[in-house]
Amino acid sequence: MLLPFRGTTIIEQVIENVINSQVDETVVVLGAERDEIQKVIGNWPVKYCFNESYKEGMLSSVKCGFRFLPRYFDAALVFPGDQPMIKPEVTDMVIEAYRNTGRGIVVPVFNGKRGHPLLIGHKYLEEIALLGPEQGLKDLARKYYDDVLEVEAGTADILKDIDTEKDYWDELRNI
Repeated sequence: MLLPFRGTTIIEQVIENVINSQVDETVVVLGAERDEIQKVIGNWPVKYCFNESYKEGMLSSVKCGFRFLPRYFDAALVFPGDQPMIKPEVTDMVIEAYRNTGRGIVVPVFNGKRGHPLLIGHKYLEEIALLGPEQGLKDLARKYYDDVLEVEAGTADILKDIDTEKDYWDELRNI
């Protein structure tokens, strides 16, 4: 997340994209390399929470973030920290779909494949807390399939993440 990307770092690009959308508040869940990442993003207008269980996987970070949210939140978007290609316009489209349809789970898709950011309504807060370590948000979406809205994003960027050195160099070539 601290690798250079578009004149900044990967995590800062994710934060910038989120801040430039209709999102009201941004919470960054820190895990591995907590101190280094916090130093880099310290001047951004975000809140932090630390996931002491980060080695247990992404769901533990999602749960940490949801526990940290203020009680008044209506819905939350989940953005992986390794997806700096998700543009604010995509995020805004997901938010608008939620506002216009009342669906509790909104997910962008490209060519039938689900990506990020995933929007989850407040009503699922307790359900998320109860998910076991072998489960994930996909299980929540399967359980409440009739409350899921898929929104065509029109871009493969919602599917791309930077997990490997090859992914990183491929994205730098695409800039």
